[in-house]
Amino acid sequence: MKLSSMSRNWRLLRKVVLPLLCLLSFAIALLLDSFTPAFGDDSSIPEIQIPRQEIRGVWMTKNDFDILKDRDKVQEAVEHLRRLNFNTIYPVVWNSGYTQYPSAVAQQHGIPFFYYGSQGQDILADLIDRAHAQNLLVIPWFEFGFMVPQTSELALNYPDWLTQKKDGTQTSVSAAGEVAWLNPFHPDVQNFIRDLVVEVVGRYDVDGIQFDDHMSLPREFGYDEYTVNLYHQETQKNPPDNPNDPDWVRWRADKITAFMEQLDRAVKERKPHAIFSVAPNYYDFAYKLQLQDWLTWVRRDIADELIVQIYRSDLDSFTQKLSLPEVGEAHQKIPTGVGIMTGLRNRPVPMQQIKDQARAAQNLGLGTAFFYYESLWDYAPESESEADRQSEFQALFPAPAVRVARN
Repeated sequence: MKLSSMSRNWRLLRKVVLPLLCLLSFAIALLLDSFTPAFGDDSSIPEIQIPRQEIRGVWMTKNDFDILKDRDKVQEAVEHLRRLNFNTIYPVVWNSGYTQYPSAVAQQHGIPFFYYGSQGQDILADLIDRAHAQNLLVIPWFEFGFMVPQTSELALNYPDWLTQKKDGTQTSVSAAGEVAWLNPFHPDVQNFIRDLVVEVVGRYDVDGIQFDDHMSLPREFGYDEYTVNLYHQETQKNPPDNPNDPDWVRWRADKITAFMEQLDRAVKERKPHAIFSVAPNYYDFAYKLQLQDWLTWVRRDIADELIVQIYRSDLDSFTQKLSLPEVGEAHQKIPTGVGIMTGLRNRPVPMQQIKDQARAAQNLGLGTAFFYYESLWDYAPESESEADRQSEFQALFPAPAVRVARN
């Protein structure tokens, strides 16, 4: 009885329902086919645009070492940052000729000293684990770039790696004091920097790497024997005595750009989606005084993220630098933000100034990165409590802005 009923139902399904389904499928096919000419071939189909993620970052510097070396303090720091809706940490890994992690590359070049945590832990690995648990990205920061102390092991072991000015002197005065400069055009220097970067990217679960205004060369440098010979070989001329000569500036800037392109490729070979972040000064200053043609880096898809350092107290001057066309051009292509000074040990910055600058950036759709962690609330004017400043940062970032690491 049941089999007979099932047989009748199946015959009904075949006679009525299946033809209806076929008719419906045919109609849908015709409908979809009618849309095809609007796109033409696959190459003309517009790519889906994923909204650029807002940068809400903070640098963790050598001055933050008391925090970085202590597991409990690191845990407290990442929880604070997550609660205040930050999304990115830039921890220093290369400073004053030393790495902030155990480096085989550094050891091979006669640098015997590494920074470890108070419990003997690998500082970088510990920070990455704890930050990722709070959904924070970690992008290690090669702060010193080509800059080294003249008395560092690297400078003493490889004197031919150093470049010099026209008068033969090898140092300049920076915020870090009197420093020497590794020659960005020397293949051995390039290999050393590349090996350090690849070591970090290959060994650690990082979300990217970052270089700042020291991945450069002050315009007065480049008169060492190696660079003079290279310039003569390529141009049949000696370098001009004037370090501001446009062709001489362009030649050196192009060499640095070529190296940055090589670095980006080396990083992407190991982590295809790693963020190649750069944090230079505003363009006119960076190019003319530091030979950093970062606008070309953006245009050539070398840089995946740009943070322009604008450390000044005057809001009008700050906003003017923020509104430069090259910043806008970068913002149309990659995540772009502004570096904001939040204080130094001997120079606290009022929260009102920080807030005004962050709001100015936000009004232009730009992200923010603050220099540096401890000064967010520890190096404040006496009239401002830690709780007050944390409350103000919470007001700046009232809702999360999660950045997605794709590695």
